[in-house]
Amino acid sequence: MDIGHVGVWHPLLNTAPVEAARSAAVEIERLGYGSLWLYEAPGSGEPLVSAGLLLAATGRIAVGTGIANLWARDAMAMAAGAGTLGDAFPGRFLLGVGVSHAPLVTARGHDYGRPLAAMRAYLDAMDEAAHALPRTGVPRILAALRPRMLELARERADGAHSYLVPPEHTAHAREILGPDRLLIPEQGVVVTTDPALARTAARAHLAGYLTLPNYLNNLRELGFADDDFAGGGSDRLVDALIAWGDPAAVVKRVRDHLDAGADHVVLQPLGATGPDLADAVLQLRALAPELDLRPLAS
Repeated sequence: MDIGHVGVWHPLLNTAPVEAARSAAVEIERLGYGSLWLYEAPGSGEPLVSAGLLLAATGRIAVGTGIANLWARDAMAMAAGAGTLGDAFPGRFLLGVGVSHAPLVTARGHDYGRPLAAMRAYLDAMDEAAHALPRTGVPRILAALRPRMLELARERADGAHSYLVPPEHTAHAREILGPDRLLIPEQGVVVTTDPALARTAARAHLAGYLTLPNYLNNLRELGFADDDFAGGGSDRLVDALIAWGDPAAVVKRVRDHLDAGADHVVLQPLGATGPDLADAVLQLRALAPELDLRPLAS
């Protein structure tokens, strides 16, 4: 699967009206980005269905789920959906699977209890289901932040997808995964040289994540403390998690992740007042020349 080194992660690819998401996907592909990543959350579309719609609207770009929630469908349904997309679009679909977060899982009526054990059992069930399905070679990526889930990604998957992490985490994740597993971190970006504007957009984005134990515990292991989480995030935290500045400054952060061991970095452009696909495409267009992408011919 040739996806280059840079892709795009954006919540509206799976929540905006389908025609708007397809239009954005076509433009992002034209700019030369190698992948699109779709999330799953309350109010979003169904990620496997949305992946199929975006794959059908484009011709080269890969689409990944970042992530499909294991509590939202049983293992056989997940394996069958991934297999169908892999068969329809060979070499263009990546299945990212994750355990989500306790409040979201509880709202579905499940017991979050032991997420690592739940993931291990789910992978067992997926593998069992796969015996009855065509072999389509879809890469399986686990959402992983901390050592034990990263170890499981090394043992039972093709790699890991990390979210809300600085390059220091990427280096640590690569040590755990070893040299032969994919490592695909997400990186929030704001293309502006105005510190106040950049940090305001970043704090609006971070607000919800800084209430979730999975992220807070991971950030504590990276040396951040409760003072960094207060008030929407300290400048130190904001600047570590969100790359902002002119295109060259933003692209330097991408290179930092790649130098730390990432195979592919997925950019999430942040809007001044929240997610905005049109603004995201403008930021991606500004970054493209600095990223040395392979644009499609007009």
